[in-house]
Amino acid sequence: MSFSIAFVAGVTPTKWTRIWGDRRPDVPLTVFRTETAEQIAVLHDGRAELSLVRLPIDDTNLSVINLYREIPVVVASKDHPIEQAETVLLADLAGEHLLQNPDDVPEWRDLADEVRDGTRWPLPPMRDLDEAMEQVAAGVGIIIVPHSIARLYGRKDVVSRPVTDVADTQIALAWLTRETTDDIKEFIGIVRGRSKASSRTDTGKAADGATSAEVEEAPARSDGRPPKPPRKPRKTDKAKAAAKAIRVAAAKAKPAVRKKTESSPGRTRPTKNPNKGKSRGR
Repeated sequence: MSFSIAFVAGVTPTKWTRIWGDRRPDVPLTVFRTETAEQIAVLHDGRAELSLVRLPIDDTNLSVINLYREIPVVVASKDHPIEQAETVLLADLAGEHLLQNPDDVPEWRDLADEVRDGTRWPLPPMRDLDEAMEQVAAGVGIIIVPHSIARLYGRKDVVSRPVTDVADTQIALAWLTRETTDDIKEFIGIVRGRSKASSRTDTGKAADGATSAEVEEAPARSDGRPPKPPRKPRKTDKAKAAAKAIRVAAAKAKPAVRKKTESSPGRTRPTKNPNKGKSRGR
């Protein structure tokens, strides 16, 4: 019996699937990439038990756990003025031709000159993002996509820069609520960085009733890689703490040193002369 996981372009599930292989060698994984339009269809038609999706989605009958956010970037030809900038504002892109449906980037749509003036011309034929990047490299227009997408389809003749006033996109883990199996709970535990001992017990409670945005997100990353799990205590940290505890215990057990108030045997304490400093009468 296998366990199927789908992932949308830009997501890199390799770390999680490798841990699964080490932890559950009895259940082989089937992992495949899906297009955005198919990212939840693969759940409903049974092709996958879990899907790593890019929100928003129709979450009817689905449980969804938010994982991390991706920053948006604008991609333009290598000689475009954005190459000289560290970040870009939408106001700087209002006069550009977007090689996407304007509704895909509503923040740009509401500022775009070609949308407001009605001068926008039809998009050239593009079957996929590879062909869209060819149009970008040729200087036909720009695209605004998550950073992981720009990285995945990047070329030497294009340049990308973060756009600060476009909303981040959200990567999430989705599955059919009625199909919340132990394997799904196990994978959720892996994604959230839980150990083998705790994943079975701790993930069950979160997974059974999880809905969109109800489970805390992992730290945000912009490049599509899984978020880093919390750092585990190092052996040196434990050794230092143990050594400190021994020192403290030894200090508490050591008797206090009393100051000597009596003279040592065999020695005579000098007697104070009561007449010292007084004048003698004649």
